Amino acid sequence: MTSKLKFLTLESLKRKVKTKWFLVANILILIVILCLFNIDSIIKLFGGDFNENQIIYVNDQTNITYEVLNAQNESYTKILDDEQQVFELKKTNKSEDEIFADKKNKDAWYLVITPDTENTLKAKLVSDGYISSYDFAQFNGIINNAKQNIALAQSNIDQAELAKISKSVDVERVILDETKKGEEEGTQMIMSTVFPFVILPFFILSLFLVQMVGAEVNDEKTTRGMEIIISSVSPKVHFFSKVIASNLFVLLQGALLIIFVGIGLLSRIILGGTTDISELGSSAGIDISSVINEVLTSDIVNNLVYIIPLVIILMLVTFVAYSLLAGVLASMTTNIEDFQQLQTPIMIVSLIGYYLAIMAGVFEGSLFIKILAFFPFISAILAPSLLVLGQIGIFEFVISILIMIVVVALLIKYGLKIYKVGILNYSSKDLWKKMFKALRG
Repeated sequence: MTSKLKFLTLESLKRKVKTKWFLVANILILIVILCLFNIDSIIKLFGGDFNENQIIYVNDQTNITYEVLNAQNESYTKILDDEQQVFELKKTNKSEDEIFADKKNKDAWYLVITPDTENTLKAKLVSDGYISSYDFAQFNGIINNAKQNIALAQSNIDQAELAKISKSVDVERVILDETKKGEEEGTQMIMSTVFPFVILPFFILSLFLVQMVGAEVNDEKTTRGMEIIISSVSPKVHFFSKVIASNLFVLLQGALLIIFVGIGLLSRIILGGTTDISELGSSAGIDISSVINEVLTSDIVNNLVYIIPLVIILMLVTFVAYSLLAGVLASMTTNIEDFQQLQTPIMIVSLIGYYLAIMAGVFEGSLFIKILAFFPFISAILAPSLLVLGQIGIFEFVISILIMIVVVALLIKYGLKIYKVGILNYSSKDLWKKMFKALRG
């Protein structure tokens, strides 16, 4: 039995690995990862600049606003801790027609500032194309701060008092609950930025695993190869060979993804000469430096010693459960189309778990979300999120693992009975009756 199981497992694994699809898919994944890690270099290669400032031509008809506006722009840059300014202001007396007549100014903005008796000043911003709401909100804040400073200066307020008014307030944080730590406030940002990229591979691989097991079983049934195989080995050996081979393949694919990410980082060092990828985050509105700082200062780093092993164990057990369930469902169908319909609920459940994991912080303290952390299949995605957020402890997480182990045992015990009947069944007539009969037997 052992030799037949080993032979079928290796043959199934070779069939998956030694295909053009596997090679082409991984080449494409590697290319995509390389492009993501070096997106700024690619943009520069085609004439773009990731760090190019937004040039704004300022026609200041008040004769006092430009200097204040420029000072506010510099202050804003210091707040962002950037080496370069987000906006580059250039004073001009030209009209907007003269500015945009020059093709070099196609992406520039043109700002006209005029005096206003009621509101100190008026401003008109002209651009050749659209302006993103994010950029507009940034600049709108700068010009409003400049307007307030000018209005205060014109109110004949003493310079010392004006300095007090303009000075930022230092807010001291005090947390009354001694069990809470200030750095834990950044956990929500970590969950919304870092964690989705961690659980996304598991989510994709689990769906891929279900699809792969079902496709292989249905392929053997469609070609009538199942009859030849079962005449040589028992359904139990065949069942376990599919489960083991599929899980080995998924783990292999996961390892390749980790290697591809390493290659992406290495390529950035070679091509970019630095590992600073904050430019990539800023383009998406994410301050990667802040995220990294939050990760390093939070308790997550200290807890990784036990979090990582527990999460890996839960995910591995869940992978086995997914493959067992997929094998049982595939044996009940006569073609891949029928299996697609049966696997839809599995995909929906996985999708619900993925979104719940991302939004776990919103349900803080909710009993409902804690109960779902023990729900089979969903727990592999949701429980790690709640563990990181501190909504469940190690004890509850271990219970989630034990529940999944029980589910695996039940799928083996009862699923194998269904599998024995289903793999040689080529008719969908009274199929469910046959399945329940097999369970009773």
